[in-house]
Amino acid sequence: MRFLIPSSRIKIILVALLISLAGASFVYNQILVNRIMEQERKNVELWARAFQHNFSRVQQEISQNLTMAAREIQKYEEVPDSLSRLILEAESAAITNDFVQKEIILAEDLFNIPVILADESGFAIGNRFIEGDNYNLDALMKQFAELHDPIIIEFGHDDDIRHTFVYYGESPTIRYLRFFPYVQVGILALLLGVGYTTYRSITRSEQSNLWVGMAREAAHQLGTPLSSIYGWLQLLQDKSGDDQDVISITYEIENDVQRLRTIAERFNKIGSQPELKLMNIELIVDEVITYMERRLPQLGKQIEVRKSVSVTSKAEVNPDLFKWAIENLIKNAMDAIQKNKERSFVSIEIRQEADFIIIDVEDSGSGIEKKYLKEVFKPGFSTRKRGWGLGLSLTRRIVEDYHKGKIYVNSSEVDKGTVMRIELPV
Repeated sequence: MRFLIPSSRIKIILVALLISLAGASFVYNQILVNRIMEQERKNVELWARAFQHNFSRVQQEISQNLTMAAREIQKYEEVPDSLSRLILEAESAAITNDFVQKEIILAEDLFNIPVILADESGFAIGNRFIEGDNYNLDALMKQFAELHDPIIIEFGHDDDIRHTFVYYGESPTIRYLRFFPYVQVGILALLLGVGYTTYRSITRSEQSNLWVGMAREAAHQLGTPLSSIYGWLQLLQDKSGDDQDVISITYEIENDVQRLRTIAERFNKIGSQPELKLMNIELIVDEVITYMERRLPQLGKQIEVRKSVSVTSKAEVNPDLFKWAIENLIKNAMDAIQKNKERSFVSIEIRQEADFIIIDVEDSGSGIEKKYLKEVFKPGFSTRKRGWGLGLSLTRRIVEDYHKGKIYVNSSEVDKGTVMRIELPV
């Protein structure tokens, strides 16, 4: 068995490449997300410390001292140096508080991380950057607590210490980054798919051109010796006189030469647009069956050839090429039958379903394994040791490319047989 599937290896390589790129993207993305999450926690901690600084008792005491100093200034005309320094310190603290309030606590462009402030009882006392109008702060706090440990702020001193908890979620940047690998993998899959499709298209085009070149070269090479053989036959007939044995032999040779000329004509039509005629499919099948039945003694097999026709509609076909396709199917069916197998048969059934003429070629041969069902029409695939694997590939080209039909393995079972089906538009 020769089994050539270069496309399968290409698929495996592309899938492995996609998986590798996807894995690398996910790993790198996770590293990036972790680093950003660390930085975001530092930002939230900075915000929490700023909040603690602004609303601590120390700041309140400084504010009270500032008020007291202002009152003292109003009472006395001469201001002591110590009191002046106290005022300056209080004013400096006020400026710092104002800066922290505006540039850190209330800043909109410093970071955009959703934050919820809660007291020791778990009651939400404030929030920032919570999107939407209908939200449940308690549910959000539970969600944030699962993502990150809350940051604790202490207020007061000595025995009067109170705690406030800062729960925070993920910024839009983190959320976008979590979905980015899926987008990246989708784009990579699309690009690889387009690349593979383009490669397949180019490969098929090259194979098609190779087929056409080989077929026409074969037709050209056959033309010259066939013409010469015709001349020698004519000369032999003229010299044979009334010798019936010679006449019979030359008649059979002439039939074989005509067969070779038909084959050469078939090859010559590969690659060009064949002329289609509206014909009765049964007549074409009958001619092929008659020819194939004459081959049975050469095969050394006892095979019953059956035919069932239940259609009167015609289809547009090129008789030479379509005979070739049917001949290949019947020949493959006969070759699949073992010599010593009992009740061997090849059945050709022609019927109409909707707008299609269905041609089923069934045999009682060795069948096809399931793993090869999609490969039988590929060039190079053959179950015979001396097979080239071109017959079914050529048949598919004739049916699908030239006659706009379909051909496929309708059913197959190992050691029981195969049914090949052709669908032709009426």
